[in-house]
Amino acid sequence: MTAKSLLLRIRVLMMIFVVLLMLSGITAFPVYTEMKWMMDMHLFSTNTALGAWLYKVWIGVEATNAQYDFMFYGYDWMAFAHIVIGMAFIGPFRDPVRNIWIVEWAMLACVAVLPLAFIAGPIRHIPWFHIVIDCMFGMIGIIPLIVVRGWIKKLERMNGSMA
Repeated sequence: MTAKSLLLRIRVLMMIFVVLLMLSGITAFPVYTEMKWMMDMHLFSTNTALGAWLYKVWIGVEATNAQYDFMFYGYDWMAFAHIVIGMAFIGPFRDPVRNIWIVEWAMLACVAVLPLAFIAGPIRHIPWFHIVIDCMFGMIGIIPLIVVRGWIKKLERMNGSMA
C-alpha cells in the first residue's frame, strides 16, 4: 500500500465518521416533527417498554412544544455542537499525522459518553435500554477512530522512512 492510498483510506473513513456524527446531531432540529410522525405511524406498541418510553417522550415533547417551545433552542445548540465537532476533523483531513490529536480527542469523547450516560441517565429517569443505546454511540463511534488512528500511525512511519 502506498502513502497516497493510505491517506485516501484515512480521509474516506474520517468523512464517514463525520457525516454520521453530524447526522446524529442534525436529527435533533426536527425532534417535534420526528416524534409526531413516529406517533402518527404507530410504529411501536405502547404495550412494550420501548413503545411506552417513546410515548412518554412524545407527551413531554408535545407539552414542551405547546407551552415552552423555546426549550427546543437547547436541541438546536446540541445539533450545532455536532456540526462544529465534525468541523474539527478538517485538520486531520488536511494533515492526519500532524493533527492526530483530534482523532485521539474524539476517541476520548467517545469513551466519555459512558460516564455521562450512566450518571445523568438515572438522574433524569432514562430507562436502561435507552442508556445502553446512548452508550453504543460512543462504543461504535470509537471503532472507526481506532482504525483511523492506526492508519495515521502507519502513514507517519511510511512518511518517516521516505524522509
